[in-house]
Amino acid sequence: MNISSIVVKTLPKYLEQVVEDLKNCKVCDYHMHDEEGRIIITIEGSNVNEELEKLRVIEAIKYVASADMQMAYSEDELDANIDVLNNADAVPSMLNEENVDPSKIIYNGDLKKKDLYGFSKHLENKK
Repeated sequence: MNISSIVVKTLPKYLEQVVEDLKNCKVCDYHMHDEEGRIIITIEGSNVNEELEKLRVIEAIKYVASADMQMAYSEDELDANIDVLNNADAVPSMLNEENVDPSKIIYNGDLKKKDLYGFSKHLENKK
């Protein structure tokens, strides 16, 4: 399941009509709007293609100037990332090696994503 938030823009003089058309189009859920013509909606789909089809319906509504995805949630993508996190070592393997010189380790905020050993070798070669 994918869920995306969309900001729809229209001219203020067409705001009420566009809001009503969005509420009646059956491809999105209306949430709110402001007096400047910005409307917040969400769409859901079983995949990205289904969401894009719904986005095209919204873009085709009369007086819609633009409809841009702002935030997206993909259940499959989340599950895949959770699997990666759950299967990752809590401590990078090079930190458990006895012959590693701690002064050569550079911390950049996330040790799991860094190739610390390769980077340390690179530093040694620069001397």
